[in-house]
Amino acid sequence: MKHWPVPNSYSKIIPVTGPGSFLEDRGDRRHCGVDIYAPEGSDVFSIEEGKVIDIGIFTSPDKVSYWNHTRYVSVENKTGLICRYAELGDVTVMVGESVKAGQLIGHIGLVLDADKVTRDSPPYIQKIKKKENLSMLHFELYKSFPTETNEYLGGNWFGDTKPKNLLDPSDYLRATLEPLEKLYVSGSQM
Repeated sequence: MKHWPVPNSYSKIIPVTGPGSFLEDRGDRRHCGVDIYAPEGSDVFSIEEGKVIDIGIFTSPDKVSYWNHTRYVSVENKTGLICRYAELGDVTVMVGESVKAGQLIGHIGLVLDADKVTRDSPPYIQKIKKKENLSMLHFELYKSFPTETNEYLGGNWFGDTKPKNLLDPSDYLRATLEPLEKLYVSGSQM
């Protein structure tokens, strides 16, 4: 069974276009995942059973001045797909650890330092600040382990074509909601 990764998210609607959607055009870059907005500190759970294969720094003011320090966790599921849970304030698992579906793996971080977002910052960053959507889970899905490249930075792709191993996570995330939708449609109470 799959679990929605952020039970305390503001919405369970996956953006198809516009802010936070997969491959959103951000002018000089494309968005590599889907953003799920939630209050800072919200629990983030593993969607499926798997093994933690990588943990690291995702954003940092050392890379981009308006970023805060956030982390990511990569989990290889039993299906072989790799989920990257990013923009976490903290991580509660370790590399090599097996995780169960629904296990706590970290908490939502505050990705942007609003005081450092200026009119010279990219337009999409200014929009995020204006809407006060500064905390979120950035979720990416891969068919194989992502390779490091200078065309990727903080969930954005600066190349002409998307990485071959990067998948659209929208349907994968929607599948976590199907059991809830079936209960709601059938009239059962949750």
